[in-house]
Amino acid sequence: MEEKRLTIDFGKVFKELWSRKRLMFKVWAATFVLACLYIFPQPRYYDASEVLAPEIVDLSSGGGLGALANSFGVNLGMGMSQDAIYPVLYPDLIQSKQFLVSLFGIKVKTMDGKVECDLHTYLLNHQKDAFYNYPKTWLSEKIKEWKNRNKPAGKADGQINPFILSEQDMLLTEALQGMIRCSVNKKTDVVTISVRSQDPLVSATLADSVCQRLQAVITDYRTSKARTDVEYYTKITKEAKADYDKSVVRYSNYCDAHENVVLQVYASERDKLENEMTMRYSTYQAMQTQLQAAKAKLQERTPAFTILQCSTVPVKPAGPKRLIFVIAMMFLSTVCTTLYVGRDEFKKAFAAH
Repeated sequence: MEEKRLTIDFGKVFKELWSRKRLMFKVWAATFVLACLYIFPQPRYYDASEVLAPEIVDLSSGGGLGALANSFGVNLGMGMSQDAIYPVLYPDLIQSKQFLVSLFGIKVKTMDGKVECDLHTYLLNHQKDAFYNYPKTWLSEKIKEWKNRNKPAGKADGQINPFILSEQDMLLTEALQGMIRCSVNKKTDVVTISVRSQDPLVSATLADSVCQRLQAVITDYRTSKARTDVEYYTKITKEAKADYDKSVVRYSNYCDAHENVVLQVYASERDKLENEMTMRYSTYQAMQTQLQAAKAKLQERTPAFTILQCSTVPVKPAGPKRLIFVIAMMFLSTVCTTLYVGRDEFKKAFAAH
């Protein structure tokens, strides 16, 4: 059985459109005005990014397997690293509440120099919005003030506590979460950090700050055990040095006080103090050796990050694409008007089909 084809007489449709061209012009005019009223008050935003390559410590047992996997574009991730936080997890780390809250204290400055404050204040008081959102924003603020009048502020000792965030700080954290994007190339482990904000200088500053804060967090994690060892050996080395100095003072004082005495009992006591001094010195030397080894281990565990592309202040805004938006709305209105005007022809074609 031959299948019927869907046939639409577009000539009739266009003829109907031409006969009702005044309707089309009215639709275009209304769409153009409404699209402009919507898109032009939208604040511009700017994108800045920074690219870095972290140092990866490979396990000796997995080096061959990792090379084979990388040749096929597969990163074995945790199996190839001595760290629990490897590059694939960097985006999750950056999106965590603890990391985002730690960024609120960063000092930012707008391009025109009119605003210079911390990031928390900038997000709270210096964000632009379209005029038609003002009533909604004002009403939301009043409702939040009424709801939160008896709730804790979510701060401890003047600092924001990521464990207990107020509703306002939670919203700011979510806004900051949407501003920062982190992506990792699974083949090369190259990390790209991108920031979007309403000011070009703030975008570049925040991208650089996020990159530095990420490096600090990873370095702190990688060196935590080694730093503990250095602190421990520094402490016991100081104690060994103090014990040695005390033994030297006791031995010197005893020898000075019994310089011309030849009795064996005094000689035995002198030898005892000398042996104790020698033992204290040996202990001090051993602790010095351990301390130097711990410092070398700390240096070894300190990761190296290579900045492949530093953040720069963007010259042009990344959006919104106002012209593209207006053209898209005009095209959509044309399609909708065409469907409306030619609805009878379309119904006949579908009915016949």
